[in-house]
This record gives sequence, structure tokens and C-alpha cells, in this order.
Amino acid sequence: MTADEHIIEAAGRARVVVRDGRVVDVGDPVISDCPLAKRFAHPVREMTKEEIRANIEERIRSFGMCTADRDLGETRDFVVFGASELLSSAMAAGLIDAAVIACEGAGTVISLRPDLVQGIGGRMSGLLSTTPIPALIRRIEDAGGIVPFSDTAALDQYGGVARAREAGYPCVAVTVAVASDAVRIRKDFPSSVIIGVHTTGISRGDAEQMAATCDILSACASASVREAVAGRVLIQGGISVPVYALTPVGKAIILEKIRVTGQPMLIRGASLPLSGEKGPAPLL
Repeated sequence: MTADEHIIEAAGRARVVVRDGRVVDVGDPVISDCPLAKRFAHPVREMTKEEIRANIEERIRSFGMCTADRDLGETRDFVVFGASELLSSAMAAGLIDAAVIACEGAGTVISLRPDLVQGIGGRMSGLLSTTPIPALIRRIEDAGGIVPFSDTAALDQYGGVARAREAGYPCVAVTVAVASDAVRIRKDFPSSVIIGVHTTGISRGDAEQMAATCDILSACASASVREAVAGRVLIQGGISVPVYALTPVGKAIILEKIRVTGQPMLIRGASLPLSGEKGPAPLL
């Protein structure tokens, strides 16, 4: 890896490489349609390399993604039931003390402020690897964040939870994209709030592990997740790209988001999980 390189799985799970503030490579997307991507600030209406590149380039221009000038604070929702939206409202309500998330240029970040959770997480998903941007790390720390692996910008969610607990925060939430990380965190830090994200394409076995260990799990474009959560879902947020609460804690976090959102909501009983007609395609 070069001195400044950030690798992201972006819309359609296309592998995108950003180097020195420029998009230098865009891989082939693995899904052909995503209703969520069509609602991005810079929409991806067709899953082509050209539209995905344009989306990432617009993120770099509009909020400084992958640069030292990246915007960090945000209070607006990008989607109602996104992981950062759920975590920021849970933190504001006192349901969690700290959130372990990922940020390009910093790696694992422990956030202690709702606006920092949303500012980082609402604008970034699918980060595969990154390198340190020292000026950005300093800004995150000045904004109330802890960057536990500032020398390497490592993505280590288990280590982030451990550091947050060592720092004196008893109720720690964490976003996890790897099933084995979720299992390990649940075993060693059982009181953690675990949110499973970026699940498109995971195996049936990994989906089963996620469903058994996560408090909240995003379906993304995963057929395996939709199957694995059957009989476990307490409440579901959204239909086209659903988010599932699988524990009472997860349910409380989704209900808190419903309480504070200004958007109209339909609440009714249903056999869950419930699928809509306009979900991602194909499911993997």
C-alpha cells in the first residue's frame, strides 16, 4: 500500500481505490440495482463504473472524503435506519456511551459525540483498508474522538471496543462487517451493542453467526442474511434495504430512532422479516 491509499467497497460493492485524493481505479459492481444508491446525494442510478466513479469523486469534492479536510460533524439523517443514524440517536439518548466506527484516513475510531458518529459513519461505508492522514486524525481527536491505532490507521473493531472499555466507557456500540469479529466481541465483551453492516455477499455460515451475535443487522443485498434472521427479528426498519433488530437492546435503539425522527412512520404488526418488491438485485 502506498503512503496515501484508501480502498472502499462502494455502491454495488465495486472496489474503489482512492490515492492522493483521486479515484485511480473502479472495479466491477457485483449487483445491478440498489434503491438506496439511487437516493444518494449524488445518485447512482445505474450500476456502472462511470456512475460509481462519479459518486466517489463527488464525495471527495463535496465533503473531502479521503482528505485531511474531510467534514466530520453532521446532525442530518442520510437514511433513517442507517447504522450511524441509529448510533447517533442512541448516544444522544444515553443508550450507549461510545461508538466504535471506521473512518478513512484514521481507521478504527471511538466516537463520544453523536454528531461525530453521523459525520463519519453517515458518509462512509465499506472501508476495506486505509492509511493514516495525520491532520485528519488530529481533527478527529479535537472533535471528541479517540483514534486508537493512529500510527497505522488499522481497521480493528475488536481492538477498538477493548480500548473504549479501557478508557472507562461501559456501554460500547460497534459496527462490524466480519462475522468472526462479531463472535469474538460478543464472547469477550458481552455487553457490547453490535451492529452488523456491509453484508452483501457473505456466506450462509457467516450470516448465521451474525444473526446469532448482532443486536442489529443490516440486510444490504444479502440473501443469506434474510434467511438467517427468520424467527429472530423483533422489529424491522425499512423494507427495500431492511435493518433488523434481533435483541431487546437493538429493538430499543430502533424505537428511539423512530421516536426522534421527523419523518412519518407506519407501524403495524407483521410476520418478519418482510421483503418489498424494490430491493437490491440480485441478492447475493
